Amino acid sequence: MTSWRWVREARHAMADRPRVARDVLLWAVLAAPVGYARITPPHSWRALWLLVGGLLLLTAAVAVSRRRPLAALVLVVLGSLVDGNFVFAIPVFSYLTGRRSAGAGPAAVVFALIAAGGTALNLGLLGSGPATWFLLASVLLFAGVFPWLVGRYRRQQHELAEAGRRHADALVREQRGTAERIRLRERARIAQEMHDSLGHELSLIALRAAALEVAADLDPRHRGAAGELRASVATATERLHEIIGLLREEGGASSTRPSDETVADLVDGAREAGMVIHLDDALDAPQLPALTGHAAHRVVREALTNAARYAPGAPVEVRLSRAGDRVEVAVVNAPPQAGPPPVGKSHGSGLLALGERVRLAGGTVAAGPCPDGGFAVRAWLPVTGPTPRPATGPADERVDSPVVPDSPGPELREARRRVRRSLLVAFGAPAGLALALSLIYYPMATAGTVLDRATFDGMPLGAPRADLPGLPRRQLDRPTGADQAGCEYYTDGNFPLAQPTWRLCFADGRLISKERIDQ
Repeated sequence: MTSWRWVREARHAMADRPRVARDVLLWAVLAAPVGYARITPPHSWRALWLLVGGLLLLTAAVAVSRRRPLAALVLVVLGSLVDGNFVFAIPVFSYLTGRRSAGAGPAAVVFALIAAGGTALNLGLLGSGPATWFLLASVLLFAGVFPWLVGRYRRQQHELAEAGRRHADALVREQRGTAERIRLRERARIAQEMHDSLGHELSLIALRAAALEVAADLDPRHRGAAGELRASVATATERLHEIIGLLREEGGASSTRPSDETVADLVDGAREAGMVIHLDDALDAPQLPALTGHAAHRVVREALTNAARYAPGAPVEVRLSRAGDRVEVAVVNAPPQAGPPPVGKSHGSGLLALGERVRLAGGTVAAGPCPDGGFAVRAWLPVTGPTPRPATGPADERVDSPVVPDSPGPELREARRRVRRSLLVAFGAPAGLALALSLIYYPMATAGTVLDRATFDGMPLGAPRADLPGLPRRQLDRPTGADQAGCEYYTDGNFPLAQPTWRLCFADGRLISKERIDQ
């Protein structure tokens, strides 16, 4: 038992090697920005401890990312509070959370908590300005939510592919089951015809044996033999009824074909129904084996039925010829007349049953469209007697399999709906959230900071600041890189970022310069 357990563990370890290699590669890529920022001079013990702690945190995140991807995302978000380089890991783990998590609810709750906590921390405790809050909210949106939505979309794409594969497998099984049912029905029909014809012949033999048994001038020994023959035939008839009769399809209809109907009779009946048929029959039908004759009759009947259904009014050529030890039966109809056929699309069940009949007779059959738009059914049958070929499936007969409707099942339809919905959310949600952030940030950024053009133009240089008309009550934060002391910045209300537009510089409480800032 121990050795078998060791073998199983070894197999699991071999199977896990690619995943471990990918996780190590992921860790190395994400650790690069964290490590590089800490190993560059100047060095300090604090930087060393932060480096070790950051790498351990990243290792824990990668280790739990397969089974607990949301926990890994929370770890790297917490790491970003201490080291800003963890922001490079947030998109990666957000994507993995969407790709590896079954549900969307827990991740949505975590993102909401991060947004609420970040807002309270920056605007409440740290006193950061609206611009900083907007920047951090944008990072959360585009580095967190958007990669998560893309991962959700990829996961549902994979589920759709799996559902499609299962649907295709179900279609194949249904096709095989349909083909098998058609084949069994045809076997049952053949068994019934055999039962009827052989039963009739055996009944005649029994009748003649009974006549010999009562003949007055027959030797008693021969009379006894005739009686035994009659009893044996009766027993054989009964056994035939029991064995072949079991093959009949329960509730199935019996064949309506007259026992002595020939191909010529079949063609004459079709002509009387209005079909235009040219018959070229070079065979001596009575010399053919029974199964071969029945199969040839069935080929012509099925082909004429299809021609009448799908190409009404088109001329049909029926040709029966012999080549060596084979009989060729060909039925070719011209292209159908203009307009749609009076019936729908063929399901191929008749041709499949025909293929089974021909196979049992030892022949082959091929059916398909002609280059001119018509349709041809050709069969090759043995003259000497049947040597049935093994049935390996519908393709073995070169006859079209029954068409199973490829309408998607409920599972596949639901998977497609989820993928479409996920794709819409993946692109629509970030845009909607960005708009919502802008609508929240814009009033916060512009409240008391908007200076219109007319008021700006009317401000005279040299005027005391307190006497300037229309001066907003609040200033914008100084832009990055601006080093002019005594200058104030205002916006004209540009949407959505409300960037600084005007610069007013003061000295000794008087306006000494004013200018428009190029964006």
